[in-house]
Amino acid sequence: MKRLIYTTLLVSGLAGVMAPGAFAQQDSTKKNRKDLNYGIVSITRDEKDSTKIDSKKGRFVGGITFTRVDWGFSRLIDNGSFNLSPNNEFLDYKGGKTSTFSFDVLQFGYRFNSNFKVYVAGGFDWTLIRLRKDITIAKNSNEFVYTDQAPVHFSKNRFSSSYVHIPLNFEFRTKENHNSKRFYLVLGPEVSFLLNGKIKQVSEERGKEKQYDSYHFQSVRYGGTIRFGYGGIGLFTKYYFNDMFTTAQQAGLKNMSFGVTFGLN
Repeated sequence: MKRLIYTTLLVSGLAGVMAPGAFAQQDSTKKNRKDLNYGIVSITRDEKDSTKIDSKKGRFVGGITFTRVDWGFSRLIDNGSFNLSPNNEFLDYKGGKTSTFSFDVLQFGYRFNSNFKVYVAGGFDWTLIRLRKDITIAKNSNEFVYTDQAPVHFSKNRFSSSYVHIPLNFEFRTKENHNSKRFYLVLGPEVSFLLNGKIKQVSEERGKEKQYDSYHFQSVRYGGTIRFGYGGIGLFTKYYFNDMFTTAQQAGLKNMSFGVTFGLN
């Protein structure tokens, strides 16, 4: 995951250097004083209204970006309950270490006025489940099965999935206040496509081990997101409407997440 993040940052930065005018998200033709520049990475924020552009007129906006960075916790919901059923007890997890991380790297849409914008975005999403039990979920299996690894004890037994996500967002924002900041409400549906599943285990007996497989994660996932924030920081929650896995034994097991979001433009 780290390698993918670094690659994304590099591509975003090079694109910003080569064609800053083509990829600008800001309302002004001048450099927005809220833009962030970290050398090879330039993050543009669509916050400041320009005196050169009529904010009441619609216009297309979009390009390469690095925003809506969501970082928080994930929870499994088993047929409406946070308690896992007997079929899913092997997925018992540590809530404080079961997390989610995602961000967007491109977007394209239409700003109707200073307060409302609709856009399609694209990015990456990870769900990282920290299992409590010393088990290994089987690869390349027709069923969702696992083996007990006792007496081996894992100090880390992480079961994760990674997706490419494509959200359709509706952004509502207030006028700027005296601090040149706004309140934001961003919500909408999204569809995600599975990249891979992964198991990462750490133990004294075996050291570090990694395995990759689909692990019966849904190949296509759909859900919805809502974000509320002020300035460049806020809160988010996501809920996925279809089952987390394709196997019949895990029917009704869904995933939700919540946490902090950075960048709402």
